[in-house]
Amino acid sequence: MRVPPSEPDRERAAELLQKAAGDGQLTLEQFSVRVGAVWAAESADELVKATEGLGQAPIVGSASTVDKVVTVFSDNKRRGRWRLRSPRLKVFTLFGSTTLDLREVLTGADVIEIEGTSTFGEFKVIVPEGVEVDLSGTVVFSSRTMHLAAVPRVAGTPEIRIHLTSWFSNVEVVSLPYTLPPA
Repeated sequence: MRVPPSEPDRERAAELLQKAAGDGQLTLEQFSVRVGAVWAAESADELVKATEGLGQAPIVGSASTVDKVVTVFSDNKRRGRWRLRSPRLKVFTLFGSTTLDLREVLTGADVIEIEGTSTFGEFKVIVPEGVEVDLSGTVVFSSRTMHLAAVPRVAGTPEIRIHLTSWFSNVEVVSLPYTLPPA
Protein backbone atom coordinates (compact mmCIF):
# COMPACT_ATOMS: atom_id res chain seq x y z
CA MET A 1 0.00 0.00 0.00
CA ARG A 2 1.31 3.45 -0.96
CA VAL A 3 1.42 6.08 1.74
CA PRO A 4 0.92 9.63 0.47
CA PRO A 5 3.62 12.15 1.40
CA SER A 6 2.97 14.35 4.41
CA GLU A 7 2.25 18.06 4.06
CA PRO A 8 5.62 19.03 5.63
CA ASP A 9 7.41 16.73 3.15
CA ARG A 10 5.62 18.41 0.25
CA GLU A 11 6.47 21.86 1.63
CA ARG A 12 10.16 20.93 2.01
CA ALA A 13 10.25 19.64 -1.57
CA ALA A 14 8.54 22.81 -2.86
CA GLU A 15 11.04 24.98 -0.92
CA LEU A 16 13.94 23.03 -2.42
CA LEU A 17 12.53 23.65 -5.91
CA GLN A 18 12.03 27.35 -5.18
CA LYS A 19 15.64 27.65 -3.98
CA ALA A 20 16.87 25.81 -7.07
CA ALA A 21 14.92 28.22 -9.31
CA GLY A 22 16.39 31.18 -7.44
CA ASP A 23 19.90 29.76 -7.81
CA GLY A 24 19.45 29.33 -11.55
CA GLN A 25 19.23 25.53 -11.56
CA LEU A 26 15.64 25.56 -12.86
CA THR A 27 13.84 27.77 -15.33
CA LEU A 28 10.40 29.15 -14.48
CA GLU A 29 8.79 26.50 -16.69
CA GLN A 30 10.81 23.65 -15.14
CA PHE A 31 9.92 24.94 -11.68
CA SER A 32 6.21 25.09 -12.61
CA VAL A 33 6.20 21.49 -13.85
CA ARG A 34 8.16 20.12 -10.90
CA VAL A 35 6.25 21.97 -8.18
CA GLY A 36 3.00 20.76 -9.78
CA ALA A 37 4.34 17.21 -9.51
CA VAL A 38 5.18 17.79 -5.82
CA TRP A 39 1.62 18.79 -4.94
CA ALA A 40 0.15 15.96 -7.07
CA ALA A 41 2.53 13.30 -5.68
CA GLU A 42 0.88 10.19 -4.31
CA SER A 43 4.06 8.61 -2.90
CA ALA A 44 7.43 9.55 -1.47
CA ASP A 45 9.06 8.17 -4.64
CA GLU A 46 7.20 10.75 -6.72
CA LEU A 47 8.50 13.53 -4.42
CA VAL A 48 12.06 12.26 -4.88
CA LYS A 49 11.59 12.18 -8.66
CA ALA A 50 10.31 15.79 -8.68
CA THR A 51 13.44 17.01 -6.88
CA GLU A 52 16.05 14.74 -8.46
CA GLY A 53 19.19 16.31 -9.84
CA LEU A 54 19.08 19.34 -7.55
CA GLY A 55 21.74 20.41 -5.11
CA GLN A 56 24.53 20.83 -7.65
CA ALA A 57 25.92 24.25 -8.46
CA PRO A 58 24.42 26.00 -11.49
CA ILE A 59 26.38 25.83 -14.72
CA VAL A 60 28.56 28.91 -15.07
CA GLY A 61 27.74 31.05 -18.08
CA SER A 62 24.45 29.25 -18.70
CA ALA A 63 22.38 32.42 -18.61
CA SER A 64 22.90 36.08 -19.36
CA THR A 65 21.75 38.59 -16.74
CA VAL A 66 19.30 41.33 -17.72
CA ASP A 67 17.87 44.37 -15.90
CA LYS A 68 16.61 46.44 -18.85
CA VAL A 69 15.66 45.90 -22.48
CA VAL A 70 15.88 48.83 -24.90
CA THR A 71 14.72 48.57 -28.53
CA VAL A 72 15.00 51.51 -30.95
CA PHE A 73 14.27 51.02 -34.67
CA SER A 74 15.08 47.33 -34.15
CA ASP A 75 13.80 43.85 -33.35
CA ASN A 76 14.78 42.59 -29.88
CA LYS A 77 13.93 39.06 -28.71
CA ARG A 78 14.78 37.72 -25.26
CA ARG A 79 14.23 33.97 -25.24
CA GLY A 80 15.92 30.87 -24.00
CA ARG A 81 17.66 30.79 -20.65
CA TRP A 82 18.29 34.22 -19.13
CA ARG A 83 18.44 35.61 -15.61
CA LEU A 84 16.73 38.67 -14.16
CA ARG A 85 19.24 40.77 -12.20
CA SER A 86 16.40 41.99 -9.95
CA PRO A 87 12.65 41.36 -9.76
CA ARG A 88 12.06 44.62 -11.69
CA LEU A 89 12.71 44.75 -15.45
CA LYS A 90 12.66 48.09 -17.28
CA VAL A 91 11.67 48.11 -20.97
CA PHE A 92 11.63 50.75 -23.69
CA THR A 93 10.53 50.24 -27.30
CA LEU A 94 10.55 52.99 -29.94
CA PHE A 95 9.70 52.14 -33.56
CA GLY A 96 10.64 48.54 -32.88
CA SER A 97 9.52 45.12 -31.77
CA THR A 98 10.32 43.57 -28.38
CA THR A 99 9.53 39.98 -27.38
CA LEU A 100 10.21 38.70 -23.86
CA ASP A 101 9.85 34.93 -23.46
CA LEU A 102 9.73 34.27 -19.70
CA ARG A 103 9.31 30.49 -19.96
CA GLU A 104 13.01 29.85 -19.24
CA VAL A 105 13.79 32.95 -17.19
CA LEU A 106 15.76 32.34 -13.99
CA THR A 107 14.52 34.15 -10.89
CA GLY A 108 13.85 33.48 -7.24
CA ALA A 109 11.42 36.38 -6.88
CA ASP A 110 7.79 35.99 -5.79
CA VAL A 111 6.81 38.91 -8.02
CA ILE A 112 8.34 39.96 -11.35
CA GLU A 113 7.58 43.55 -12.34
CA ILE A 114 7.99 44.66 -15.94
CA GLU A 115 7.50 48.36 -16.49
CA GLY A 116 8.17 50.74 -19.32
CA THR A 117 7.01 52.38 -22.53
CA SER A 118 6.28 51.30 -26.09
CA THR A 119 5.91 54.01 -28.73
CA PHE A 120 5.11 53.12 -32.36
CA GLY A 121 6.12 49.55 -31.63
CA GLU A 122 5.15 46.02 -30.72
CA PHE A 123 5.65 44.52 -27.29
CA LYS A 124 4.98 40.84 -26.58
CA VAL A 125 5.44 38.80 -23.39
CA ILE A 126 5.25 35.00 -23.39
CA VAL A 127 4.71 33.26 -20.03
CA PRO A 128 4.39 29.58 -19.11
CA GLU A 129 0.91 28.21 -18.54
CA GLY A 130 -0.27 28.40 -14.92
CA VAL A 131 1.41 31.73 -14.09
CA GLU A 132 -0.60 34.70 -12.77
CA VAL A 133 -0.25 37.87 -14.87
CA ASP A 134 -1.50 41.41 -14.17
CA LEU A 135 -1.39 43.75 -17.19
CA SER A 136 -1.95 47.47 -16.64
CA GLY A 137 -0.91 50.85 -17.94
CA THR A 138 -2.03 53.64 -20.24
CA VAL A 139 -3.09 52.77 -23.79
CA VAL A 140 -3.23 55.61 -26.37
CA PHE A 141 -4.06 54.72 -30.00
CA SER A 142 -2.85 51.20 -29.21
CA SER A 143 -4.14 47.68 -28.76
CA ARG A 144 -3.58 45.59 -25.65
CA THR A 145 -4.50 41.90 -25.46
CA MET A 146 -3.91 39.10 -22.98
CA HIS A 147 -4.53 35.44 -23.85
CA LEU A 148 -3.76 33.11 -20.94
CA ALA A 149 -4.54 29.40 -20.90
CA ALA A 150 -7.54 28.52 -18.74
CA VAL A 151 -5.52 26.41 -16.30
CA PRO A 152 -5.15 26.68 -12.52
CA ARG A 153 -2.24 28.69 -11.17
CA VAL A 154 0.78 26.54 -10.41
CA ALA A 155 1.62 26.87 -6.72
CA GLY A 156 4.88 28.66 -5.96
CA THR A 157 5.22 30.43 -9.30
CA PRO A 158 5.85 34.17 -9.26
CA GLU A 159 3.17 36.68 -10.10
CA ILE A 160 4.08 38.73 -13.17
CA ARG A 161 3.01 42.38 -13.11
CA ILE A 162 3.33 44.29 -16.38
CA HIS A 163 2.79 48.05 -16.34
CA LEU A 164 3.32 49.49 -19.81
CA THR A 165 2.45 52.87 -21.27
CA SER A 166 1.80 52.37 -24.97
CA TRP A 167 1.48 54.98 -27.69
CA PHE A 168 0.52 53.79 -31.19
CA SER A 169 1.63 50.26 -30.26
CA ASN A 170 0.47 46.66 -30.01
CA VAL A 171 0.88 45.04 -26.60
CA GLU A 172 0.27 41.30 -26.24
CA VAL A 173 0.66 38.81 -23.38
CA VAL A 174 0.22 35.09 -24.09
CA SER A 175 0.79 31.86 -22.20
CA LEU A 176 2.28 28.93 -24.07
CA PRO A 177 3.35 25.48 -22.97
CA TYR A 178 7.06 24.86 -22.87
CA THR A 179 8.35 22.86 -25.83
CA LEU A 180 11.83 21.45 -26.15
CA PRO A 181 13.91 22.97 -28.92
CA PRO A 182 14.62 20.66 -31.88
CA ALA A 183 17.74 18.52 -31.44
